[in-house]
Amino acid sequence: MSELLSQLWTPEMQAAFTVVVVLLVILYVLSIVWVVRDAYMRGAQWYIWAVVALVPVLGLIAYCLLRPPLLQLDRDEQELEIALKQRQLMKYGECATCGYPVEADYVLCPNCHTQLKNLCIRCNHALEPSWTVCPYCATPVGAPAPQRQRRAPGSAPRGQRPSAPRS
Repeated sequence: MSELLSQLWTPEMQAAFTVVVVLLVILYVLSIVWVVRDAYMRGAQWYIWAVVALVPVLGLIAYCLLRPPLLQLDRDEQELEIALKQRQLMKYGECATCGYPVEADYVLCPNCHTQLKNLCIRCNHALEPSWTVCPYCATPVGAPAPQRQRRAPGSAPRGQRPSAPRS
């Protein structure tokens, strides 16, 4: 048996075996390095995954199955995108009566015609129902409309001279 083994275990076979073992050790170390770097970039606890990756094949398989789905950079970008979309949606609301989507500056619901906001009697800007004064012209909300002076028939508007009667 030892003769057969010595015939098969030639120097070429020893060299090939050594190369395969060295490649497997390099692959094992690289897999541990990859697990640590990937876990760090995904915001996971990389030191725990490094210990798990020390188990030769099962550690790598376990990490691939259980790792966080997104990189930390992608997760941060996704959160920023969601915040931007929420900010854009703040321009819109819903009608309290029918639930139709309305923009923030609508005075009436385009669907059911419910009054959503009041108008300033002086400058006609849309006012929130809770406001007590118009922030655009400082008119108190609910104040009577400014009185326009009525002209007597035949009198000229202020600043103009009465015209002479035509003959």
